[in-house]
Amino acid sequence: MRLSEARVVLTGASGGIGLAIAGALCAQGAKVLAVARHGAPLAHLLELYPQHLCWVAADLTFLADRRKVLVAAQAIGGINLLINAAGVNHFAMLEQLDDSEINAMLAVNISAPICLTKTLLPLLKEAESAMVVNVGSTYGSIGYAGFASYCATKFALRGFSEALRRELADTRVSVLYVAPRATRTSMNSPEAQALNDALKVNVDDPQTVANAVIHAIASDRRDLYLGWPERFFVRLNSLLPNLVDRGVRKQLPLIRRLSQKPDNENPQP
Repeated sequence: MRLSEARVVLTGASGGIGLAIAGALCAQGAKVLAVARHGAPLAHLLELYPQHLCWVAADLTFLADRRKVLVAAQAIGGINLLINAAGVNHFAMLEQLDDSEINAMLAVNISAPICLTKTLLPLLKEAESAMVVNVGSTYGSIGYAGFASYCATKFALRGFSEALRRELADTRVSVLYVAPRATRTSMNSPEAQALNDALKVNVDDPQTVANAVIHAIASDRRDLYLGWPERFFVRLNSLLPNLVDRGVRKQLPLIRRLSQKPDNENPQP
């Protein structure tokens, strides 16, 4: 895809990876409809690229807001690129999560991108060539303790991407699934960052991820897994899951300890 000719709907545009993708697309000459609940983080880019970037306030878990995005996409003359980059995460053992937190992850990470993609598909099919990009995670291929609900949503997004790619195989719409490894964004709690530090996990800068995503779009890739040794562990997990089981089990005491919030964040009833 020629990025200078891209007309893009980008969700999660005010987040770390989304914001970096928005800037990279605008720099390439794309016209970007940035979708986010809050516009303040986009202010600098809106000032820098007034001819290329516009913002629509939307909470994509609501049907009315997804329709608002559709109307805005029609107003810019249609789209040929949809990037589903919105997401939320909680580092916690499953029993530590409220039902509301689990449901929020399911709504934002999987229901919203599926429903928005369905809403925008007619516009995408009108383009000479088009692409849907779903930003998942390494945890969409490796189930990891402390992230059970998050992993469930990213496994689902990976499955959705694969199935949608096959469903659209006889159309001009392709599907790219992107799996970043740990990335330095506000979505990571201090506890999650402490776990990354303790395990000496490689953590990417959002701009690094954005550049890789932009390159994958321009190259018409079907999937993108970032980072080594993460790509190796994805492969190992598919071939020898018992080996990964043993490795994660050794880390369980550390994961359990770091997932505990300080007492002042867990008031007693």
